[in-house]
Amino acid sequence: MPDQMHPTTATSDPPQEQPPETLLNLITNVLSLLLLSTITVQSFIGRWQVLRPKLTSLQSSLSSLSDSPLWPQNPLLQTLLPSLLSTLQRLLSLSHQCSSTSSFLGGKLLFQSDLDIASSSLSNHLHDLGLLLRSGVLHQSNAIILSHPGPGSNKEELVFFIHDLFTRLQVGGAEFKRPALESLLQVLNEDQKLASLVAKEGNIGYLIGLLDFNNQPSIREQAVSAVSILASSDGESRKIIFEEGGLGHLLRVLETGSMPVREKAAIAIEAITDDPDNGWAISAYHGVSVLIEACQCGSQVTQTHAVGAIRNVAGLEDIRMALAEEGVVPVIFHLLVSGTSAAQEKAADCVAILASSGEYFRTLIIQEKGLQRLMYLIQDLSSTSCTIEHILRAISSLSVSDSVSQILSSSTALIVHLGELIKHGNIISQQISASLLANLSISDGNKRAIASCMGSLVKLMESPKPVGLQEAGALALLSLLTVRWNKKELARDEKGLMKLVKMLDPRCELIDKKFPVMVVDALLSGRSGGCRKRLLAAGVFQHLQKLAEMEVAGAKKALQRLSENRLKSMFSRTWRE
Repeated sequence: MPDQMHPTTATSDPPQEQPPETLLNLITNVLSLLLLSTITVQSFIGRWQVLRPKLTSLQSSLSSLSDSPLWPQNPLLQTLLPSLLSTLQRLLSLSHQCSSTSSFLGGKLLFQSDLDIASSSLSNHLHDLGLLLRSGVLHQSNAIILSHPGPGSNKEELVFFIHDLFTRLQVGGAEFKRPALESLLQVLNEDQKLASLVAKEGNIGYLIGLLDFNNQPSIREQAVSAVSILASSDGESRKIIFEEGGLGHLLRVLETGSMPVREKAAIAIEAITDDPDNGWAISAYHGVSVLIEACQCGSQVTQTHAVGAIRNVAGLEDIRMALAEEGVVPVIFHLLVSGTSAAQEKAADCVAILASSGEYFRTLIIQEKGLQRLMYLIQDLSSTSCTIEHILRAISSLSVSDSVSQILSSSTALIVHLGELIKHGNIISQQISASLLANLSISDGNKRAIASCMGSLVKLMESPKPVGLQEAGALALLSLLTVRWNKKELARDEKGLMKLVKMLDPRCELIDKKFPVMVVDALLSGRSGGCRKRLLAAGVFQHLQKLAEMEVAGAKKALQRLSENRLKSMFSRTWRE
């Protein structure tokens, strides 16, 4: 093709310094010549036939671009148009070679490679231009980044802002990506309620792609921060991040990233695995060893969230076995002893989950001297109430072993502390402590030592929730009442006794009557004349009568004991008279 087909420019300035209107005219001229050239090529005809629809599509996109009145003011085009012009000029030069019969310099393979590279570049430009047109950002004059939507912004304004922001992420170079990410982070930090809208309207897949290590470290760090905030904000955002493959990218960042990005990645991983439907993917992405290593070598922040992620997936059988094979138990106990307060709480929860998962894991915990550590930690005044609750659950699960039960039963310090937790712990700690006391074989001396918690056990019996609390309180109280001295102590507690009698009232429907009946029966058993007198004086007789008529379990037996004593008292009084 003759040389006159090469376009001439109106100025000698480099393409980057040309006005947008001039660049568009140059691109249109080159494109027209290139479309004609594709008809006359004599070599690589198949490849040019594939290229022609792309060129036609580009012509249509450029027409749409020129119809947008404010397009010259968009800064993204200052990068896109010069690059597009360069690609088209390269393709035009290649088409000239294919239109002549001369041999190809460097050979056909090299020429074919050059043609494929230019074609790929054209596809990228088409994608970016199409993205700009679809986003609607060319219909508004804007600076590098749109001004942030104010508190009163409507959804349409917010959606436009998000579209503009993600357009700059995908089309612009680093000079556009950094401020776009900064703007995204600012918006998310100011109002995390926007996270679901960002996740829905933005290209989260592209944002996750920025976590790749081929990107500049500063851009990758900003992207990790944005993903971390989105994952921590709400379930919908977490779901979208997971579906876009974000967990795998985050695990790679956690494994090989710098300390700041590892911390952000750990936060996001814990948030994503908090959804039970996502946890299985930890194994699919080979993340078990990554999380354990993060617990060992990461910063305190990384450790805290990595152990949180392990806690989240420890309930899944396959992953639980992989955790055990990777040596998770000693790592978890190390954090339980020496980690931050938050790490200790999550580690304790993890131990509790493992301890409840079967004999295999209970054996692993005991082999690591886990029982002794748990018994020590439960008395640590610096432990939070939630940490104590998890430790109690772990101890309770371990206690199913006869050897563990014997150790626990013989520990006066533990028994006394359980009594204190019943008096002063939260409701869950009270329930677990009461259940432990009921199931352990405690000496009479230790039972007497914790008699002061009996009033609290009576109070637990008044609460219908959580499920099992009334039973735990009653059974623990029954265990303590096998000691005669404790019976007298409870009978002398007027407040506790009145609560017990009130629970027997048939009109009190929230109480399962069999539990207060069991306690009254225990008070009446053996030589307990003083207890009988106090119960009668408190009005227990009439309630037991009604409960016996209602055939409540144990009511007739308790009433019979109470009545026998009443008759004995009457005969004794008559004889004395």
